[in-house]
Amino acid sequence: MKLNSIGLDTEKTKGLANDLNQLLANFQLYYQNLRGIHWNIKGRGFFDLHVKFEELYTDANLKVDEIAERILTLGATPLHTFEDYTKAAKVPVGKNISKDEKAVQLIVDSLSELLKMERSILEAAGDANDEGTNSMMSDFITEQEKTVWMMKAWLGETV
Repeated sequence: MKLNSIGLDTEKTKGLANDLNQLLANFQLYYQNLRGIHWNIKGRGFFDLHVKFEELYTDANLKVDEIAERILTLGATPLHTFEDYTKAAKVPVGKNISKDEKAVQLIVDSLSELLKMERSILEAAGDANDEGTNSMMSDFITEQEKTVWMMKAWLGETV
């Protein structure tokens, strides 16, 4: 087994970097969805949702950077073109969404896809003894589970 400079198996880190690149691409789409619903939201919930969507896209932007930096730490190159992002798309694309319930449902659906990817990466990171990626995924999952719960509560649904 060949180890890289941070003590991880180079073959396993290649796989993790690929998985993280898929997550990065989908996070970029999620981020853009959040910008779109932030700009286009209408109705009586405008003031509250406009602020909430800004909070979420600011957080997503930070996570995009963290994912890209982790990919670099593992010795790979982060995806960085919209062409790459759309090829890797699993999160739904929200276009011209201005209704509150549709916007909140888009967030729930997007986070559900991201959580699936993150859980898979968490498992692979554990197998590779990659505590850095493991910790990041664990933190993301904890935050996003809470956001899903809150959005589902807003929709009047349970998780």
